[in-house]
Amino acid sequence: MADYDVIIIGAGPGGYVCAIRCAQLGLKTACVEGRETLGGTCLNVGCIPSKALLHASHQLHEAEHNFARMGLKGKSPSVDWKQMQAYKQEVIDTNTKGVEFLFKKNKIDWLKGWGSIPEAGKVKVGDEVHTARNIIIASGSEASALPGVDIDEKVVVTSTGALELGKIPKKMVVIGAGVIGLELGSVYARLGADVTVVEFLDAITPGMDGDVQKTFQRILKKQGLKFVMGAAVQKTEATKTKAKVHYKLRKDDSEHVLDADVVLLATGRKPYVDGLGLDALGVERSERGQIKVGKDWQTNVPGIYAIGDCIDGPMLAHKAEDEGMAAAEQVAGKHGHVNYGVIPGVIYTWPEVANVGETEEALKKANRAYKVGKFMFMGNGRAKANFAADGFVKIIADKETDRILGAHIIGPGAGDLIHEICVAMEFGASAEDLAMTCHAHPTYSEAVREAALACGSGAIHS
Repeated sequence: MADYDVIIIGAGPGGYVCAIRCAQLGLKTACVEGRETLGGTCLNVGCIPSKALLHASHQLHEAEHNFARMGLKGKSPSVDWKQMQAYKQEVIDTNTKGVEFLFKKNKIDWLKGWGSIPEAGKVKVGDEVHTARNIIIASGSEASALPGVDIDEKVVVTSTGALELGKIPKKMVVIGAGVIGLELGSVYARLGADVTVVEFLDAITPGMDGDVQKTFQRILKKQGLKFVMGAAVQKTEATKTKAKVHYKLRKDDSEHVLDADVVLLATGRKPYVDGLGLDALGVERSERGQIKVGKDWQTNVPGIYAIGDCIDGPMLAHKAEDEGMAAAEQVAGKHGHVNYGVIPGVIYTWPEVANVGETEEALKKANRAYKVGKFMFMGNGRAKANFAADGFVKIIADKETDRILGAHIIGPGAGDLIHEICVAMEFGASAEDLAMTCHAHPTYSEAVREAALACGSGAIHS
């Protein structure tokens, strides 16, 4: 008899959700985690703490720019960085303790330490070897390196160090104009830092809708962020308190230098699988280091599965959670399913940016016939009242069938609004289905309906 029906390696969003679902399905379950707290990168040094700082810094922005217009007079609040960090830690603690409570509630054993797989059916944690009928790898990801950029997590930092700075820098250079760089760049810009974003490509948020990219960059510039586009970073030079970033412009190979108090390297993430013993086991991996899995999330080694950031696909907590639940279903002898065509992405700046499904650029490349319905938040009464009228909702539908193929939102509450469209897409709805659904007034959601109407005979308020 094996010690467990299933052992999950990693207690991030994919791992802990997978463990809970396995337990709910009646499987004897353990989860390996080497951190002092559960929740992985997301809860400890990623999604949750960054959202806490985004929320706090947005309140400061509102106080400085919009309170007086609403008749809320008085001195703008000063920033107590130590207290803001304490608030962030409180948010982290509440969430990680919540996961620990759920483990106890579902009778999941937490095997504390770093795990490896000496052979199929066995997981080693410290000096102990545990047996399991199934092993699910949910080891997550880590920040990608860049040649010439030496990280010390004090002056040259990844997102982890950027969340723990001793003080607010006067000058920050962000390498990479993706989600992490723009979110954390926004935080420090609101807190008073002079932020410059250096990006290798010619557009921010690579892979996103072109209209969104242009509008988003314009809004961020208006908020004070500076951008150097088409720039290849050559190296950083750091002292104990300062740094220099050397880069070349791709258009003419000219060399430039930026001074900074802090440099944030935000050029993406890579699978974290070192120390698991995958090569010795013969587990197949891609050229990018991702674990290869089949439709059932099982690797080429029977009984070993993988989910989340360490396999192919967008490195998103909710994608890992979906895969965790699906893999649990598979292990329990049921049928797990993930609809990879309907996984939303969100950037939690202000305004928020959200997307799901196809972009216009991808559809053009595939020679697909489509139509677009677009509605500006400037025509939304609630958005105007809340000083949040920048941005738009854009819905893309099949030209013949009217089936919704994708949506792109930049504006207030975009991260929540996108899910109405996700549900519609999950059920194969048309833009007309969305347009014929009554939406409460005054809400931001009316902009979604108006964009759906614009796919047909036209929006009402534009």
